[in-house]
Amino acid sequence: ILCLVSAAAALEFKYHHAEELEEYLKGVHAAYPALTHLHSIGRSVEGRDLWVLVLGRFPTHHKIGIPEFKYVANMHGDETVGREILLHLIDFLVTSYGRDPVITRLLNNTRVHIMPTMNPDGFEATKVPDCYYTQGRYNRNGKDLNRNFPDAFENNSASIQPETRAVMDWIKNETFVLSANLHGGALVASYTFDNGNPVTGSLKGYSKSPDDDVFIHLAKTYSSNHASMYKGMGCDNRQTFPEGITNGYSWYQLEGGMQDYNYVWGQCFEITLELSCCKYPPADQLEKFWRDNKVALIEYIKQVHLGVKGQVTDKNGNPIPNAIVEAKGRPHVCPYRTNEQGEYFLLLLPGTYVINATVPGFKSMLKTVQIPDNTGNFSALKQDFSFPEVSDEIRSRVASCPKTPLYQELTRASAAVKPTIHILVLMTVMLVIFK
Repeated sequence: ILCLVSAAAALEFKYHHAEELEEYLKGVHAAYPALTHLHSIGRSVEGRDLWVLVLGRFPTHHKIGIPEFKYVANMHGDETVGREILLHLIDFLVTSYGRDPVITRLLNNTRVHIMPTMNPDGFEATKVPDCYYTQGRYNRNGKDLNRNFPDAFENNSASIQPETRAVMDWIKNETFVLSANLHGGALVASYTFDNGNPVTGSLKGYSKSPDDDVFIHLAKTYSSNHASMYKGMGCDNRQTFPEGITNGYSWYQLEGGMQDYNYVWGQCFEITLELSCCKYPPADQLEKFWRDNKVALIEYIKQVHLGVKGQVTDKNGNPIPNAIVEAKGRPHVCPYRTNEQGEYFLLLLPGTYVINATVPGFKSMLKTVQIPDNTGNFSALKQDFSFPEVSDEIRSRVASCPKTPLYQELTRASAAVKPTIHILVLMTVMLVIFK
């Protein structure tokens, strides 16, 4: 056992290739079997495992009331800093558990999933480290995985890659609440939407989601706790990011991105973290990157405890899956629904909200809640809903949202309303003139 603990702790600041990465993860799991769960969510084009290490008091399964969090790195194979700092995050978490009260409470109340590399083939294909673009960005089929997801705004014709499919299935099978995707090539925290249309404000150069205030808070949480991201200097004189954050669409339009997919179809708030101006920096800089990001990585995980959570049950106390639970005034184009245990998690900033719970075919329930900042207590506000008129015999399952460009419908609806408004205005003017 001592040998296993020693092997798990001996993590150098260097680049770990596929076999070394796998060996390290297996060593950590062997040394901390009660705190970790190691599994592969699928395989890359070349057959490499897509490893995920789960950490928490209940690492092997979801526990009611405990939110699911994830970090994903190395989606672009030549963007390597995130891959290595996630290994060091794992090392920090397992060695601090039981010693550091904050980390202990964090892992007792959060299930943390860490995927160091989503594109192991691209990483292995990058033979010569480079600060700029290389072919290692893509997977073995030459596809950009961050342009490969279904898009909420337009038809994405790209064929779904094995790595993308694995992540989509992973999102579907877990109740992820918060996530971050670690990239390189800039220094900024970018938030959804990456794509857009007139309904979301694209004509003004900003694609705004219904939870824009929460996303700004999440991005600022990371940037303000990073050693220098908050300064907003960017990587050259031409590009600056006030407070170290940016709306994805305002930076550049992106179709088929993972963060929009998480938010629309996964009910998971994800931001993209650009952690280094140089995509694949020398290994002797990795220790500084870890120091620069360490606090921000932890503070960001804590944000999974923002807002409100609870269960929706029937008259017998049984959970109701697929009930719609959303805050009034911020409906999602694909409504947020309860999981198999009847649970919901809504990330909301402190304030007063009306929470609307709906079981299709029955009258909605509204509850006003005053949400405090509970991130320091590692638990969102709890608010349950019980439907006394609903029973197992009469409630039915509702299909999940289709993988179609959902915002196209809003655009058409918006366009259809405009002529009606114009006619009403014209009739009003004519009436005034006539009188």
